[in-house]
Amino acid sequence: MSIFCFGLSHETAAVDVRERFAIRESALPEALARLKTMPGLNEGLIVSTCNRTEFYVTGEFRDRSASVFFKSFYRDLRAEDETHLFRLWADHCVRHLYRVASGLESMVVGETEIFGQVKRAYEFAICAKTTGKFLNRLFQKSFQVGKQVRSSNAITRGSVSVGSVAVNLAQQIFGDLDDCKIMILGAGETSEKTAKAFRSRGAEQIFVSNRSFERAQALAAITGGRAIQFQAWEQEFRELDILVSSTSAPHMIITLDKLAHLLPARRERPLFIIDLAMPRDIDPAVQELAGVYLYDLDSLQSIADRTLATRKRESEKCHQLIEDHVEDFQLWIERTQPANPPAIVASMGGAI
Repeated sequence: MSIFCFGLSHETAAVDVRERFAIRESALPEALARLKTMPGLNEGLIVSTCNRTEFYVTGEFRDRSASVFFKSFYRDLRAEDETHLFRLWADHCVRHLYRVASGLESMVVGETEIFGQVKRAYEFAICAKTTGKFLNRLFQKSFQVGKQVRSSNAITRGSVSVGSVAVNLAQQIFGDLDDCKIMILGAGETSEKTAKAFRSRGAEQIFVSNRSFERAQALAAITGGRAIQFQAWEQEFRELDILVSSTSAPHMIITLDKLAHLLPARRERPLFIIDLAMPRDIDPAVQELAGVYLYDLDSLQSIADRTLATRKRESEKCHQLIEDHVEDFQLWIERTQPANPPAIVASMGGAI
């Protein structure tokens, strides 16, 4: 038995590739049911966020590459997709998960949202009964490590979410946000953090629209904004300065044609759009329209990279802490399976 991680992330694939492999939270039960049918698999779990889709599995996969695994799970895998996939085995897999749960592998190093996303992924797998002794132990330990890393250094100081990076960018462009009219499409965790970040920078005109109007109302109440029925958000479009979209829609909700139809009423008023969704909510072709400025997750990553130095220094302090926990987990594996050959816990990993 070996522990593996297969997948792709913002470090190996651009947003147009990641969105094709992303699995919406609502689709996780079906995906986990499919995962159970994979030959050689004993346990399995899927972590899918805006920046990564990763499969954690145990079983006999020693001679199978990531591409073989993905071809079995994704029927439309293209030849060029294989260059974006990675496979991590044994201690590399353990180390990677600990770093992911700690926010050290995030686009914005130290962001806290990933911790909750990993926990939810684990809860889905528990409900689907796809985990067992090894993945249960691994993920429970990852939550312990994540909390310890965050409490022992300064990686969570400052802007620690994609949403906060987006707000920083908006403030650079508009300066004072007091007079900006901001529309938030979606009412999930990312939308909430982004709306709160706007509010903390002085934004007073925040509108929230979501398919569930009750959730829009809840977020509007938290941020002092106003909830709008989802079918009516376009009526507010004329006076918008900033549009932030982070819905769970399986398809783009703002296309080139739709936006082109709405723009004339704006009388050449510039529009700043932030697409935080995975898969994307906004057709990238809209940036061809005059006065429209679109930023997606990859755009924000390049901005975040410019201010990465401080957190990189802090993240380096976490290295030994994580290594100690990786060693502890390997020792537990050896005690649990004393008859296994050493190769099962040997170091091996990399892109396939």
